[in-house]
Amino acid sequence: MGDFFQSGHIATLHQLSQVNLERLEAEIRDHARWKPVSLILPCQHAEIAGPALPRIIEHLKGASYLRRVAVALDDAGRDTYLKAKDLFSELPQETVIIWNNAPAMESFYSRLWAEGLIDAANGKGRSLWMCVGYLLARRDTDVVAVHDCDILTYERSLLARLIYPLVHPDMEYEFAKGYYARVTNRLHGRVTRLFVTPLVRALKAVLGSRACMEYLDSFRYPLSGEFASRLEILRVCRMTATWGFEIGMLQEVYRNCAQRRICQVDLSIEYEHAHLELSDKDPAKGLHKMCIDLASTVFHALSAEGIALTDGIFRSLKVTYQLMAQDIIRFYEDDAAINGLLYDRLSEEIAVETFAKGLEIASREFLEDGSLVHFIPSWSRVTSALPGLYPEIVRLVENPDQ
Repeated sequence: MGDFFQSGHIATLHQLSQVNLERLEAEIRDHARWKPVSLILPCQHAEIAGPALPRIIEHLKGASYLRRVAVALDDAGRDTYLKAKDLFSELPQETVIIWNNAPAMESFYSRLWAEGLIDAANGKGRSLWMCVGYLLARRDTDVVAVHDCDILTYERSLLARLIYPLVHPDMEYEFAKGYYARVTNRLHGRVTRLFVTPLVRALKAVLGSRACMEYLDSFRYPLSGEFASRLEILRVCRMTATWGFEIGMLQEVYRNCAQRRICQVDLSIEYEHAHLELSDKDPAKGLHKMCIDLASTVFHALSAEGIALTDGIFRSLKVTYQLMAQDIIRFYEDDAAINGLLYDRLSEEIAVETFAKGLEIASREFLEDGSLVHFIPSWSRVTSALPGLYPEIVRLVENPDQ
């Protein structure tokens, strides 16, 4: 059993008893009549032949309350697209593969670029953005859930717990963020544990209490790829295609949704998925690149709040971050010890050194050109600039060869 502590400015919905999936899904089926639910699955080409998808698809077959499933397929040629269609055809729900590399889709993105509406490269943010546009165009979804396609330990309860707070008529939530413990025989989740959390707390120490940072610090796992939202919220949110997507999404929700309508939910599974290399020598790859993008996204959020970030602030921030990260290494070493987990302190210290280098790069880039994160505009803005776009999106998605 986890604790029941409410840790910040948003509600935390814990797992306090054994999950009764039958009860959860029965209630969701009843409530989904009034708040139809769809699922978005961002999927890389490598995941089509990966070990996680067969398990995910098998579990999703029982999610009878889903109105439709939208699979965003990236970096895929025609052969992979056809394999994806065959694989997902096993689902009983109405399912569509949004093949982002189809010639017609690439032409569509080029047109939006020419119109000055999109400049983001291919990535998770753009894929999710297109899925949201498709669901908006179909006009039959109220609540959208998102989770990744590389979850090796997937259970259907993850989806049920994620959407329950949004469909239940006695709850007022419009956005739910999933969290879980990234633990096997050791602690995982290095970027969250050793970078994002100490970075946010270092910013609070250097800048003083800031509402947007207090908000971020309330999330137990801000980098989780699992969330659910009212579709109307996503209609007015921008998205970034970088590794900073999850933090950027939280900041967009912060801008567009009252905090009392935001919650985080314990998804109550032993979560295991693919791990990225640290890439301590190459800042263009792996977790090194991820921490640079994340820092840039956080700096953008602070700048949007009217906070001036100077060279002096960045120098103080790096020192403060390193001290806080070193302290938190000791906390996790002790946490691992009491739970009988393996813990490699040296590799944790190397990770912090790498993240500190990434933080310095992001700070320098910000100072040199005001490097703000490039967001894909919200669908409300795009459709205002290009009225009548939704029917074209449905045609492109459902007939990619035309």
